[in-house]
Amino acid sequence: MIEPQRELDTHTVENQVPFLPSIDLYMMDLPLRESVRREGGGSQEERLSQFGSVLGSETYREHGRLANVHAPTFHPFDRFGHRIDEVRFHPSYHSLMGLAKESGIHSLAWTLPKGGHVVHSAMKYLLTQVEAGCCCPLTMTYAVAPTLEGHGAWADEVRTKVLSNEYDPRFLPISEKKGITMGMAMTEKQGGSDVRANSSQATLLEGEQYHLRGHKWFCSAPMSDAFLTLAYTKKGLTCFFVPRVTPEGKRNRLHIQRLKDKLGNRSNASAEIEYDRTWARRIGEEGRGVPTIIEMVHHTRLDCAVAAVGLQRRALTEALHHARHRKAFGRYLIDQPLMQNVLADLCIEYEANLMMVFRVARAYDEKDTLFARLAVAIAKYWSNKRCAYFVNEAMECLGGAGYIEESILPRLYREAPLNGIWEGSGNVICLDILRTIHKAPDAFASLWSELEKARGVSSILDRELDALQNDLKSRENMVFQARRIVERLALALQASLIARFGTKALFHAF
Repeated sequence: MIEPQRELDTHTVENQVPFLPSIDLYMMDLPLRESVRREGGGSQEERLSQFGSVLGSETYREHGRLANVHAPTFHPFDRFGHRIDEVRFHPSYHSLMGLAKESGIHSLAWTLPKGGHVVHSAMKYLLTQVEAGCCCPLTMTYAVAPTLEGHGAWADEVRTKVLSNEYDPRFLPISEKKGITMGMAMTEKQGGSDVRANSSQATLLEGEQYHLRGHKWFCSAPMSDAFLTLAYTKKGLTCFFVPRVTPEGKRNRLHIQRLKDKLGNRSNASAEIEYDRTWARRIGEEGRGVPTIIEMVHHTRLDCAVAAVGLQRRALTEALHHARHRKAFGRYLIDQPLMQNVLADLCIEYEANLMMVFRVARAYDEKDTLFARLAVAIAKYWSNKRCAYFVNEAMECLGGAGYIEESILPRLYREAPLNGIWEGSGNVICLDILRTIHKAPDAFASLWSELEKARGVSSILDRELDALQNDLKSRENMVFQARRIVERLALALQASLIARFGTKALFHAF
């Protein structure tokens, strides 16, 4: 690149931070490498380094910027007035989706003999640092795989296309696609997270085939090849598989009403949709819609927790890069004591969140469902609850330069609240955790066993474990304290992991 002019008519440009060069996002991240090795994904480090090197290049970081600058556009009709319900994306979005799918971000959790969820989580964490909008359809494609198991030949065929590493954005029947992406549409205007308040109805045609009528208030990635959705039959709320193209090769009657004008996550389209005689196939038993789709939700929660830490890592990278190159009052920022305190706090919190989410990912690989059930909800709540504060602090490290759109910090800041809202906002998650603690004692016992592994390392941690255990024995006013209890569980889990696997200095600082 030809260097820009620094000698201007009125002044010389100096003390400015250089552009962040191309970097290997995996190899530059020692805490990530340690977590991947410790939790069982070390055999795939070459794959992760290759993915991190391409993502960290100036080319792909520019793809991330362009995918957000040029947001998706909705085209309800073609030029002749025929209804098409299509959303179109910038080429940079397709470049990022292609790289991610070809690298196996959605499939490795199910195809690697060992450490698949850890490797998947590492890829998700890396991709989020460059462009988070692509993560939504990739997460749902990853998460749908276990839900499709055991539902017959048609579901097996769909699952094969789900696990394909081919990115095929063409609008075609699933049978003609090289690989597909999946979406999910659950919430409605009157209910939100309370999906049992849904009003969409399903009318039986024959066998497992139905027509749906109703609406969905949020449907992200509406150009996915198919969606899991919920609607009522005579036996209750039921799960359905809804393709964009019917088995006969016709456009399904899934009508996009408009795209959401979101705070962030701009490159990813989110839509309001209506079902009007929309063809669907039942998946799972009638009246068992929530238990059928909950496995998909359980896996999306892991990605929600991991994505928040990826955003934190990118914000920290920007803050450290700026502090190393910018001088104030005669010294580089990174040499200023108060800035050192701020950066150290960010590093400590980031590493604590990183260790927590990758420990949860290992539980998925080990099929430790009791521990994962509670731990993923705790990790999702806390990593996301801290994300906006974290990004804001990193933005302050850059001062006014961090508030300008040319820096990535505003995009990260707009993205920061998303995963804390998606798949259950703070109150929903905390109440779910309390319910699990009281109704699934085996799950709580598994979580507590993990915390107890650090017993004796620190009197401070021991006292907190004792106090937390006593507080959890009483149900009085528990609902009012739900957020505080979940926060304490998260911090105790992080402290337990740092005590066992971190340095003494890190543990005492934490």
